[in-house]
Amino acid sequence: MKRISRIFSFVFCLVLLTGLGLELSAASAPYETYTYSIDGEALISPHAYTPSAAITSYEMNLETSLNAPQDIFVDDNGKIYISDSGNDRVVVCDSSFVFDFEISAFINENGVHDSLDDPRGLFVNEDTIYVCDWQNSRIVLFDLEGNFKEIIEAPTADVMGSDTVFRPVAVAVSDSGMIYVVSSTTYSGIIALNPDGSFQSFLGAQTTTVSLAVRIRRLLFPSVVTQSYISTPYKNIAIDEDGLLWATIVFDEEEEKMLESAILGGSTDSTYAPVKQLNPRGDDIMVRNGFFMPAGEVNFTSSEMENDPSAYGKVFGPSTLVDIALGPNGMWSVLDSKRSKIYTYDSEGNLLFAFGDQGRQLGNLASPVAITYSGSDIYVLDSSMNSITVFKRTDYGDVIDQALYHNNIREYSTAYSDWQDILRRNINFDAAYVGIGKTLYRQGEYEQAMDYYKMAYETENYSVAFQGYRREMVEKYILLIVVIVVAVVILLAKFFKYVGKKNKAGEIKTGKRTLWEEFLYGFHVIMHPFDGFWDLKHEKRGSVRGAVCIVLFTILSVVYQMIGSAYLFGGGRKIDLFIPIITVLGPLFLWCIANWCLTTLFDGEGSFKDIFIATSYALLPIPLIGIPSTICTNFLSLAEAEFITLFLAISYIWAGMLIFFGSMTTHGYSMGRNIVITFFTIVGMIFILFIILLFTNLIQQMVSFITNLMTEISYRAQ
Repeated sequence: MKRISRIFSFVFCLVLLTGLGLELSAASAPYETYTYSIDGEALISPHAYTPSAAITSYEMNLETSLNAPQDIFVDDNGKIYISDSGNDRVVVCDSSFVFDFEISAFINENGVHDSLDDPRGLFVNEDTIYVCDWQNSRIVLFDLEGNFKEIIEAPTADVMGSDTVFRPVAVAVSDSGMIYVVSSTTYSGIIALNPDGSFQSFLGAQTTTVSLAVRIRRLLFPSVVTQSYISTPYKNIAIDEDGLLWATIVFDEEEEKMLESAILGGSTDSTYAPVKQLNPRGDDIMVRNGFFMPAGEVNFTSSEMENDPSAYGKVFGPSTLVDIALGPNGMWSVLDSKRSKIYTYDSEGNLLFAFGDQGRQLGNLASPVAITYSGSDIYVLDSSMNSITVFKRTDYGDVIDQALYHNNIREYSTAYSDWQDILRRNINFDAAYVGIGKTLYRQGEYEQAMDYYKMAYETENYSVAFQGYRREMVEKYILLIVVIVVAVVILLAKFFKYVGKKNKAGEIKTGKRTLWEEFLYGFHVIMHPFDGFWDLKHEKRGSVRGAVCIVLFTILSVVYQMIGSAYLFGGGRKIDLFIPIITVLGPLFLWCIANWCLTTLFDGEGSFKDIFIATSYALLPIPLIGIPSTICTNFLSLAEAEFITLFLAISYIWAGMLIFFGSMTTHGYSMGRNIVITFFTIVGMIFILFIILLFTNLIQQMVSFITNLMTEISYRAQ
């Protein structure tokens, strides 16, 4: 009995220790790591990075503490350089963050004592330290021992203008010696300098934003509106081994609204992208294949709610990306100073993970200003806490890195195993599904590749895999496909021959017509609109029940289009039947009511019943073309999507023309008068819709008022 008690005690203690270990592990990362679904929903993932240490002036053995540092750089030897702006110096430490030396005062090329004043951006290559001496409007060069080498003064060129102020905040140097500078007061783009410091060109000037209201004021009062609009300057830059520039931009209020609309709308347009990859010509060549453009936070509270009391305490608007760092195997990270978060992407713009939060405990950030990689580690400089937070990569992060590495060197079978390992740890990691899909595609397993692409909502690659799968099916079943096509053509020919025969027989038929005959008459109407609509009204070739039948047929075709379209064309979705019903019935009855109201006043010969029947029969091209088009989506890739768009457009244009000619024939109008009536009918539809929405809103407010009043009375009665 004692032995059993000891065993239970041991197990109980083990459980307590395990729970304590889990709590400590969770506490080691005071934030959540996540990615985003295609719907913008945050999907929690394992930690890719966890905080390891917060390096302060004490750990660096600095006699004078850091004061509002602005930039950090790690060279190829692991040395760490910090621009300590508040102390007008550059602090240099070894790879262990132990102070080595500082750069502050020096003797310039004229033999005069000189010094740095508010240094900002840093860059270090194999023999030179480049320092953006912000207040002195220059870039100062030192060797790796901190000895003065050279000063690059503000460049001069005709395109810069006499009033241009050179305030360098970031610098990057290519292997060929080209110097790229971001100036906080230069709005024409990144300044490209030759190795000798002479001006060469501007790169990647941003698109200017002028609101419509200002444009109108400028047009009406050109001498009054004098406000000038200039492009937004870049915030920071980095350069990769291929000499391509990676740059971040912090937009003004007007441009931030455009960025907000682009993110919320799922746009990947680069016009207002806050991160760009520029080639030597200044063209943005960044790949943006993710669900959302690389812009930091996706699921944010709109800036329009900033004054809403219910949104108190939230951070508004898109991310403010103040720095960018290039990591191993195509990874790159951006730093969001607004939310104190880090967002890491792959070379194709897919979000790998995001982490971080505001605060002052280890792992949180107060005022982050700069980010850099040191091997697999990430260093983040905080200007408020005057410290460097070191983030170490976890096993999960290592597996992601291995997968990217093996994928880059084309060891796809090994990468396949890595992606599978990632999915075992995180089933929400879409990049893993895409990676596995690409491996299966290269192996010729097109159908399986399509399944994995579908799990990641990757339509572009799905379409490519579908083309391979379709090619296989055509080669395998070519004879069967030919037989089916011939059979369908023969059946359609026989059906239309039958329709023509029934409609011809209906010309001489007297007495009551069957619903089937009335429905088939719609085929005659859409091919011979003038005769068809005339007989529809005067010869009673159609009826209300036939019109209702065609309307129901149209609704069913819209439903089928929503649920029967192929995956690439948005099919297979869960739908609310109310949507296709209101999509068809709403415009139909708005047209009928507005047209009847107008034509009653302007000598129209048709009744409301005539208008409804003619308009309903005019809808027949929509299901006749829409249903075959929906079927065809199952055999087409995205490259052929234009055909579906074309056919659907033809069906709607055809139906619109039939409605126009049906109204003209029904009311006995001339062409000119019918054009006028059609225009005002559309205006009337808009007016009726406005009235409906107005009354709906009014009724909602009345119901809400009565409900609140009854609730208040019940509370007071108690």
